[in-house]
Amino acid sequence: MTAQTFTDTERRLTLVGLMIVFLLSALDQTVVSTAMPRIIAELNGLTLYAWVTTAYLLTSTVMVPIWGKLGDIYGRKPVLLAGIAIFLAGSWLSGLSGEFGTVLGMSGMVQLIVFRALQGIGGGALFTTAFAIIADLYPPRERGKFAGIFGSVFGLASVLGPLIGGYFTDHGTVHLGGHVIAGWRWVFYVNLPLSLLSLFMILVKMPPLEHRRTGAVDYVGAILLVAAFVPLLLALSQGGHDFAWSSPQSLGLFAFSAVALALFLYAQTKVSNPLVPLRLFRNTVFATSNLAGFLISMAFLGVVTYLPLYMQLGLGVNATTSGLAILPLMGGLIVASTAAGQVVSKTGRYKPLMIGGAVLLLVGIGLLTRVTVHTSLPDLCWRMAIVGLGLGPGQSMFNIATQNAVEVRDIGVATSSNQFFRQIGSTIGVALFGALLTHRLADEGQGFDLGSLQGLALKATAPIGAGGAARQADAGLAQALTHAITGVFAAGLLVIALGLVVIFLIPELPLRGRQPGPEPVLEKEPV
Repeated sequence: MTAQTFTDTERRLTLVGLMIVFLLSALDQTVVSTAMPRIIAELNGLTLYAWVTTAYLLTSTVMVPIWGKLGDIYGRKPVLLAGIAIFLAGSWLSGLSGEFGTVLGMSGMVQLIVFRALQGIGGGALFTTAFAIIADLYPPRERGKFAGIFGSVFGLASVLGPLIGGYFTDHGTVHLGGHVIAGWRWVFYVNLPLSLLSLFMILVKMPPLEHRRTGAVDYVGAILLVAAFVPLLLALSQGGHDFAWSSPQSLGLFAFSAVALALFLYAQTKVSNPLVPLRLFRNTVFATSNLAGFLISMAFLGVVTYLPLYMQLGLGVNATTSGLAILPLMGGLIVASTAAGQVVSKTGRYKPLMIGGAVLLLVGIGLLTRVTVHTSLPDLCWRMAIVGLGLGPGQSMFNIATQNAVEVRDIGVATSSNQFFRQIGSTIGVALFGALLTHRLADEGQGFDLGSLQGLALKATAPIGAGGAARQADAGLAQALTHAITGVFAAGLLVIALGLVVIFLIPELPLRGRQPGPEPVLEKEPV
């Protein structure tokens, strides 16, 4: 196939449209975090806390390789448009969760989880298609600076998200006639204008990208993938709480997950267009980059998800303040991501940045394990700034290394595979660390249970005008929660250390420049 050429104007307009898409997807991952304590208080859903995030991550993760394959077959543009439309519908329905009480036997919290899963189906198309389009437009050597810019967009969304979520949660409640719309619902409704703007930009400004290929989507593989990970996540989130780890329920879920995973891997060897081509794992860069991305993402989201819970329920600050306190982390991420992209474009080297970022992340999470209920917000902020500096390079480096190491014909599936493994890591991290948090809370004893933490959430998330007494968190419960969350941070530290070891194993290949040059050769192609 003859390589498609684009004018500078087409590239610039396409990048602007992609940035809006990227902002939309990234904003949704961060805007919910500061609203979660209020949501669990109003919808009575503390035991399902992790599932609001996990449901989104699970469906978006499973859909990443499917969207990637559909993009290869039908083109990136229609796939992106479909993803945005589904994401918009999921956002609207998430905002309505619990508004009309129990629906079809589902409580408000269960409704939110279901609609977040719908959001994830569309969200899976946004990140992976945006990165694949960048790969279509620019050679690897030039992708570094644009990947850095997109990392900065992610950082901007990460800055705006907690602020928007906290502000709407504290101040967004409105009265329409005799009906009250809770402020936290606007954290989902804010996606609607951005979704419509991105739909317009992609429809009008993006040129068609000719990447049509024969083949079919591996739907059997997708079903087996869901069958493998849903039982695993159920076991991780409910084991040790709803039933014992050694109970028949836990063992059955783990066994079912293992069998489904084995069948998935077997099926991938038998279909002509697999979701995850196992032949690519013969490429050392592909295999190690995806494993490192899996581990770093697992630790990152598993830790960051519970920071607002610590600040609001442990330190007793309101949602807006906890959103502001996230700024140093996201500022560090923006600076490091932008700088890393520029350095890669100038030097053509990515591995030193990967190593440096992981080391800084290790230091930052290590410092978070030392926080207490007496830690001041300024003291917490400088620790989070180090975490952000460590996270920055990882936003794009793993993807650049992977795309550079495979043949051009495999860029779409390699990009989706990279995003797939990072999201699988995030999904497992949230569920696993949530199970660890629940287990450590149960071990606190002294009458401490999830019901008492629900009461703490109600106190800590009381409206601003409710008075200081209503917002004063119980000291004993706050101490127990903080001790449990620092244990989660310590677990993240171990995962990041393992990720750093894997990063050292990633071979560093020269980044290809604008000239086509020879294709990279996989270490061993299957017969």
